[in-house]
Amino acid sequence: MSKYEELHKLKEEMEKDESLPLKKGATKLVFGVGNTEAKIVCVGEGPGRTEDQRGIPFVGQAGKLLDKLFPLAGLERKEVFITNIVHHRPPENRDPLPEEILAYGKYLDKIIEIIKPKVILTLGRFSMAKFLPNVFISSVHGKRYEVLVGGRSTTIIPMYHPAASLRNGNVLAQEKLDFKNLKNILAELSKPKENIIEAEQTSLI
Repeated sequence: MSKYEELHKLKEEMEKDESLPLKKGATKLVFGVGNTEAKIVCVGEGPGRTEDQRGIPFVGQAGKLLDKLFPLAGLERKEVFITNIVHHRPPENRDPLPEEILAYGKYLDKIIEIIKPKVILTLGRFSMAKFLPNVFISSVHGKRYEVLVGGRSTTIIPMYHPAASLRNGNVLAQEKLDFKNLKNILAELSKPKENIIEAEQTSLI
């Protein structure tokens, strides 16, 4: 089964899951969108009004800003897979509650397990807290962290949520710098690792 097929099957499973706490008040499940073979997965917070209507993450104003930020890192939207920490819209766009994040978390874990990204970009403090608990986004944004995710070493790069950048010019300026720096981080990660055996043989000469 391909990753696309696995994700489609998982989406169908989510749509049938009546236990998901935000399902009743939502219009559509906002599962995720993008390249199923992506090396980068972006994880936001939760769907807004436009996302709830269309069933696609980051298609409102915050999504339009995200589309402008990607090129600063040398990326296009079609290269990444985008999802959220919760996949139904919280009422009145409120913050997701801990028990809601937990309920949707098993599906997010499965999405990540299927795609097996090398890099996870967290957009906002709620998705950041899943991978980097007990830190402040103001202290860690734009930095690179190696974290075990599902038993695999994964690079986590926390970013401000684009919605926060729309509200605050200073945050937007920092986010632009973070995405420019992301280009350097991705270039570093793409460099081939040295052959350890060859290095050991060289040191014996």
